[in-house]
Amino acid sequence: MNWLIYGANGYTGELIAREAKSRGLTPILAGRNAAKIAALGKELGLEHRVFDLGTPTEISSHLGGVGLVLHCAGPFSATSAPMIAACIQAKAHYLDIAGEISVFEHAQAQNVPARQAGVVICPGVGFDVIPTDCIAAMLKHALPDATKLTLGFDSRSGFSPGTAKTSVEGLAQGGKIRRNGKIVSVPLAYEVRKIDFGNGEKLAMTIPWGDVSTAYHSTGIPNVEVFIPGSPKLIANAKRANHIRWLLGFAPVQAFLKNRIGKTVKGPDSATRDKLTTYVWGEVSNAKGEKKTARIKTANGYSLTITGSLAITEYLLKNNVPGGAYTPSKLLGADLITQLPGSSAVTIN
Repeated sequence: MNWLIYGANGYTGELIAREAKSRGLTPILAGRNAAKIAALGKELGLEHRVFDLGTPTEISSHLGGVGLVLHCAGPFSATSAPMIAACIQAKAHYLDIAGEISVFEHAQAQNVPARQAGVVICPGVGFDVIPTDCIAAMLKHALPDATKLTLGFDSRSGFSPGTAKTSVEGLAQGGKIRRNGKIVSVPLAYEVRKIDFGNGEKLAMTIPWGDVSTAYHSTGIPNVEVFIPGSPKLIANAKRANHIRWLLGFAPVQAFLKNRIGKTVKGPDSATRDKLTTYVWGEVSNAKGEKKTARIKTANGYSLTITGSLAITEYLLKNNVPGGAYTPSKLLGADLITQLPGSSAVTIN
């Protein structure tokens, strides 16, 4: 089966392309920047295609002979829907490395057409959301009648340009949690508490992470929140940002901030990534007040995105899977995270 990396000239897409080549895989490289895509294709000795993300029909016309697309061109809030629709038209599996809640919800809404087309739709095959999704599934198994799920991670992987632009969008949209099965909007840093993610107790705040969507679809647990650590100053600044969200949402402000990011943010280099460790934590509770807690140590977010996305890609290249919308743990099982390089065993108590 031929497969294609779209956005191969971006920070993370290029890292994935280079690792795929080193494994003897032969993805087709694609994207909108003709010069960069052609140069990377020539360097790696891989076929390349150049096309924009116009209408699904236009995109589909460039997917001839392709059985799987690994989509790496964000912000995914703008790029995922047309690519998903194109993949369904072209009967090609769709994977991406998105982290936006709206992307996951849209993907789940495509379950029926994906099933009818016989294609897998699975966003979030990177750090967003493989480790937290797997922890959620493990905790559901440990406490089947859980009614609340709290997840979190302590990572210092830094930002790539795409991740930074997505974060700017997120600030304007505010916080998100799942309450009684529904995703609801809340202020930034809506809840603050102390959490031991695996390297000592730290102050932490809620963020609108992708698991607010995916963990529900993986576990059925109706109440979901996600936390990251933050200094008192960072948390105070997040709370202050609630007062200017109206300004951050204006298109000219978003364009200005994203333009600045494109010029100044480069993403961590290999040496920096290799030094970083991520701690992932989760907790479930039921109506009786019983609790279970899980922890795992993983590679940094970008390295995990490389190995995680390729693990799922290779699985689909080698196996026949019924079409439909999936989460990572639903597709490959909750133990996927423990099989990736740099991951420790999971402790649940």
